Amino acid sequence: MNTFLWIIAGLLAAVFLFSGGLKVILPKDKIRAAGRIGQMDAAAWTEDFSPSPIKAIGVLEVLAAIGLILPPVLGIAPVLAPLAALGLVLMMIGATITHIRRKEAKAVVATLAYLTLAVVVVWGRLGVVPFTE
Repeated sequence: MNTFLWIIAGLLAAVFLFSGGLKVILPKDKIRAAGRIGQMDAAAWTEDFSPSPIKAIGVLEVLAAIGLILPPVLGIAPVLAPLAALGLVLMMIGATITHIRRKEAKAVVATLAYLTLAVVVVWGRLGVVPFTE
């Protein structure tokens, strides 16, 4: 179970480090362009936000990605890992609501998948296989 939780945390960290990093580095119009995949527009939600909240979302995603991995690896306050996952749960709830309001079914499925993975990490690290200090 520990290995399974590490794999999920690693996947979440990679996804959110990448997507959050893009939100922090790129201007709003470039984020929108980067989100166009074929006929799917994964970043259409950026229309509803000004640049500052998009950057803030990116910073939170990067911090969550770092928090999932570094504290337990370094052995410094490993309880931050499930708290980072809890932060992702809250962010994915917000993302899901945003995509539901915009009637973006494919994006809802994706955010619910990330939400589920983050919930598994929170559940696993706070209850089933907590990090020991």
